[in-house]
Amino acid sequence: MSTEVSNNTALERFEIYVDGAIVGYAEYQDTASERAFVHTEINPQYQGQGYGALLVETALNSTRDDKLGALPMCPMVNHFIETRPEYLSMVPHWARDRLHLPQ
Repeated sequence: MSTEVSNNTALERFEIYVDGAIVGYAEYQDTASERAFVHTEINPQYQGQGYGALLVETALNSTRDDKLGALPMCPMVNHFIETRPEYLSMVPHWARDRLHLPQ
C-alpha cells in the first residue's frame, strides 16, 4: 500500500491517501502565527491502523516547517501532542492551560 499526506491549502486541510484514495483529513485555520487544528477525521475502515497518527505527525511537522505554532483544538491532535512531548513546544504557553496541556 502506498500512503501519502498532502496539504490541500484550498480546503485548509491535510489529507491522507492510501493507494490514491483519500481516507482522512485534518482541517485547520491559519492565523498570523499559529495553525489551529479544528477537526480530524479518518474513514472508519482505516481507523486503528496508524493513519491518524501519520496524518497528524505530518501536519505538525509541516506546521513547524512553516514556522507556525500549533493550536490543537481537535481532540485527536490534542491527544497526539499530549502523548508526544517533543511537539508540546509548538503550542504557545498561553494556550496550553486552555487546551489542558502541560506547561
